[in-house]
Amino acid sequence: MSEIEHLISAQDEVGETPVWIPDEQAMYWIDLEGSAVHRYDPTTGERKDWALDVAVTALARRASGGWILATKTGMAFWDQETNASEFIIDPVADVEAMRLNDTAVDRQGRLVTGTANVQDFEASDGVIYRLDTDLSLHEIDDGYAISNGMGFSPDGKILYVTDMFHNRIIALDYDTETGATSNKRTFVEVPADTGLPDGLTVDAAGFVWSAHWAGSRVTRYDPEGAIERQITVPVTNATCLGFGGADMNELYIATAWFFMTEEQRIAQPQAGDLFRIKTDVTGLVEPQFAG
Repeated sequence: MSEIEHLISAQDEVGETPVWIPDEQAMYWIDLEGSAVHRYDPTTGERKDWALDVAVTALARRASGGWILATKTGMAFWDQETNASEFIIDPVADVEAMRLNDTAVDRQGRLVTGTANVQDFEASDGVIYRLDTDLSLHEIDDGYAISNGMGFSPDGKILYVTDMFHNRIIALDYDTETGATSNKRTFVEVPADTGLPDGLTVDAAGFVWSAHWAGSRVTRYDPEGAIERQITVPVTNATCLGFGGADMNELYIATAWFFMTEEQRIAQPQAGDLFRIKTDVTGLVEPQFAG
């Protein structure tokens, strides 16, 4: 592997969900607290930014064009050409403390998303929903203290979900035909002195990569949950990660300065920026939402 590279001075309050689009050979990601979407073309070095009219928390590509977003006020479609959003549904509209958080798309084109209690991070009231291609919504799991990073095994039969403030990553058997979950278990327990588990991605070999909030690192776990490697990130809060590049072997790492003091921000001027490292493994292209 190469050395980690400081790539983009994004200065995101909370950078999230790097998504590689092969047709464009470009990386997209968001600023969760800044209601912004970014695009970076590594071939030309060109960067483009959109200020959205919704508070986006995660994004995924639509097979029919455009994007689907999780936001602080529900799910929405987004057209990057017009920068217009179209509301779909908000499953937690009646719960003041709750909002949507991260997302992933399964191999059949359905979207899963989880919730975060923004008033009590340690409350075990986080829920996982599945949005089917007909836009019907289904609760598929619960009991999370902020459901965060999500990803599927290469065969789509295991759903991994970060249970952030319980310091663990959950594995669920996932029925690829029905989208139902079963056999909930702890995939890994994350030691408190290594930070909190945040965003995750799964590579082509079925290994799980997890970013550590307040841990200055990224960890790769083998399919049994053993640590295979760790990468030091030169800022405190690594938030989310995704593979990209022509050979899908470049790991993009988003970061955050959220909750940092002025003194901490001066000491870590790259907090909130986008990093990249070329690896000796291959990632998977994220599926597109088929609705």
